[in-house]
Amino acid sequence: MSYNIVSLNELTAQFAKLPGIGKKTAQRLAFYVITAPEEYAVRFSQALVNAKKSVHLCKNCNALTDSELCSVCADESRDKGIICVVSDPKDVMAFERTREYKGVYHVLHGVISPLDGVGPEKLKIKELLARLSDGVVREVIMATDPTVEGEATASYITRFIKPMGIKVTRLAYGVPVGGNLEYADEVTLSRALEGRNEI
Repeated sequence: MSYNIVSLNELTAQFAKLPGIGKKTAQRLAFYVITAPEEYAVRFSQALVNAKKSVHLCKNCNALTDSELCSVCADESRDKGIICVVSDPKDVMAFERTREYKGVYHVLHGVISPLDGVGPEKLKIKELLARLSDGVVREVIMATDPTVEGEATASYITRFIKPMGIKVTRLAYGVPVGGNLEYADEVTLSRALEGRNEI
C-alpha cells in the first residue's frame, strides 16, 4: 500500500488546476498551507470565498471590481474621452502599473478566435459601441495583444468605430508580437502608449 493522504492529495489537485501551476508546485503550495498556522489557512480560505462572492464586473467598463463602478470609472479626474480597449481584466492592471495612462478602459473579456468557438457576439463589443454613442469619446486605443486573434479583434471593432468619426489608434510595438500585455514591463507599455498609431 502506497503512502496516501486523501485530503492533502485533494488540496494539491485543486492547486494544480490553477494556470501555470505544475504538479510539484501544487504539492509545495499544499504542504505550505497544511504546515502554516491554522489562522493562516482560515484567512486564506476566507479571502478566497470573499473575493469569489464580492468581485464582479464594473457596470461601465467590465473590469473587475467589488463596487458598482471600478476605481478607474469612479475617478472623476480620469479623461472619459479616451477609452483603452483591452481583452482581459489583467491588462487593466498592467496599464495601471505604468501610472502613465489617464483615460478609462473597456474590457472585452476575450478575443475573436473561431478555432476556440469565440465569435464577436461572445465579447463585450456591443457594450463598447453603446459607450461611444454619447459623443464624449474622441479616441479609442485598441490595446489587444499583438497576436493574430488580437489583431483580428482590433480590426473587427475598428470597422464599427471609424464611421462614428472617432479616432482609433493601435499601440506602438515595443510590445513583442505574439506576446501578452500582462507580462510587459511598465516602460515598454508606457512607450507603446506614447507611440500609438492611428488605424
